[in-house]
Amino acid sequence: MSMQKILIVEDDIDIAELERDYFEAAGFAATIETDGRRGQEAALTGGYDLVVLDLMLPGEDGFAICRALRQQSDIPIVFVSARQTDVDKIRSFGLGADDYLTKPFSPGELVARCQAHLRRYAQLKGHTRQAKQCLKARGLELRKAEHRVFLDGREIVLPHREFDLLAFLMENAGCIFSRDTLFERLWGLDALGNTATVAVHINRIRERLGDNSTQPRFIETVRGAGYRFRKD
Repeated sequence: MSMQKILIVEDDIDIAELERDYFEAAGFAATIETDGRRGQEAALTGGYDLVVLDLMLPGEDGFAICRALRQQSDIPIVFVSARQTDVDKIRSFGLGADDYLTKPFSPGELVARCQAHLRRYAQLKGHTRQAKQCLKARGLELRKAEHRVFLDGREIVLPHREFDLLAFLMENAGCIFSRDTLFERLWGLDALGNTATVAVHINRIRERLGDNSTQPRFIETVRGAGYRFRKD
């Protein structure tokens, strides 16, 4: 089995080399890019399994790289940044990031989190054989085994966290789930972030599906209770 490849996009070479050393000690092949534009090109063309992104970079910032990568790939993206505001974290999750660590951080924790995201990603790709593989509703088709979504015959690319969330709601159509419940089910109790992340992901799914929150075709907001996928 070939080693999994990690791309580190970080302009502080000391931090980047420290991250690389820890990843290599854990059995990964790690590559460093210190410039945002070169990092974006590498992320899009290098066949990496996971990308570790700094937020503030020369040439292109981490938000732009994340946005560009999410347009064609659903691999895990982990931000590591000195910026600690909730706005930055929520924006990162909204663009499709899977995690956000603030500097200073534990390199061991970074590697552990990345390993967890890679395991979850692999499970998402491979463990769905026993579950219902194709979910359909009002022109929307979600193929679990292929990790693909189609709306009225046109493919919609969803990052894997949004895919998980949509699949869970579709599998439980008609059931109302609070933000807390969805966060626990999809992110896990030890996840970094808060339940506002759920609303961000719901909004992103709605945008991708062209769903109107006031007259929803798919996902309804139940005031004071949470969200549900329309059953009828």
